Amino acid sequence: MEVVNHLNNLQDYARTLKDTRLSSIKHPAEFFNWRQFSRPKDMQEYMKRAGYNVKYFSANYALVVALLAVYSLLTNMLLVVALGFLIGGFLAIGRYVPEPLEFSGKVVTPQQLYIGLFVIGIPLLWFAAPLSTFFWLVGSSGCVIGAHAGLMEPGVEAEYASVETV
Repeated sequence: MEVVNHLNNLQDYARTLKDTRLSSIKHPAEFFNWRQFSRPKDMQEYMKRAGYNVKYFSANYALVVALLAVYSLLTNMLLVVALGFLIGGFLAIGRYVPEPLEFSGKVVTPQQLYIGLFVIGIPLLWFAAPLSTFFWLVGSSGCVIGAHAGLMEPGVEAEYASVETV
């Protein structure tokens, strides 16, 4: 019964995601329209373009960040192993060891298992360098999105974006 509830929650989340975020993704031909790329004449024009394009292409930029995050995880397999070990360990101890166990005359409590998980998992996570991966993701996303948003000229619809509909 619990699995069915989780599947229903996942389906509801997928529906809301499809209705909100995925429906606002612009077509790749519009996102990669190289004819609309030009150098802005000054910083004010760059900021105006970036402000409009970040709103207009927000779902596409979220997809770019997600793809860069997947790339960073694929290139840092030690981080994937460390996160899998820690998350899997927490889930396994919480699910399969609710009360103390006895091994060859010694009692092992869930708290001791969590301590063992931390003793092994935290140094493993430290060597995986999650902070450098996070800052690489922030920097690379900022460069890619900043370049695209500032160099792409807004379309004709940008002129009418500030006009309120009555």
